[in-house]
Amino acid sequence: MPNLLFWYDFASPYSYLSAMRIEKLCLDRGIKLVWRPFLLSPIFKKQGLETSPFKLNRAKEAYLWKDVARQCWQLGLPFEKPKAFPQNSLHAARVAYVGKNESWIGPFTRAVFHAHFALGQDISNKELLSALLDELGVGGEATMKEAESAAVKIGVRADVAEAEAQGVFGAPSFVTSSGEVFWGNDRLDDALDASFGRIA
Repeated sequence: MPNLLFWYDFASPYSYLSAMRIEKLCLDRGIKLVWRPFLLSPIFKKQGLETSPFKLNRAKEAYLWKDVARQCWQLGLPFEKPKAFPQNSLHAARVAYVGKNESWIGPFTRAVFHAHFALGQDISNKELLSALLDELGVGGEATMKEAESAAVKIGVRADVAEAEAQGVFGAPSFVTSSGEVFWGNDRLDDALDASFGRIA
């Protein structure tokens, strides 16, 4: 069974589009999905960017929200433009790191993205993240405490370095078993096909 690494940042609206459907698509095609939550901001900073590239051009940001709304409509996903963009996804990434190999990583990922881009909530709020964990039957208080441990903080930084080493420069990104990188929600189908060597 081929693997597909799914690199995503909770601040990324295009990651939302992929996260809400990728698990079923992989299951239907017999691909093992590997959830890889990470932080994109350190990679941007190395590129000399202090914020999302979309914030550097008003026309580009306006297009972003029109495009995401259109894509959500096509996919049947709810959408509400966040009051602030990009949101601080640090705490969400740390919690996801704790659960990245646990059965709740998929439901938690979708819950955070839903809170962010469907409900317009502040995902930097630790109380919100704890409540989402509790709703999933995962101990919110204990998990939030673990997410603040030194081991997790080091692990999150290491994952950013691993993403860079694999050639990831944006989110979402998909890396096949052969190491091929596909960037963007619109390349998800290509990444799935490439998992079986169907793209040259």
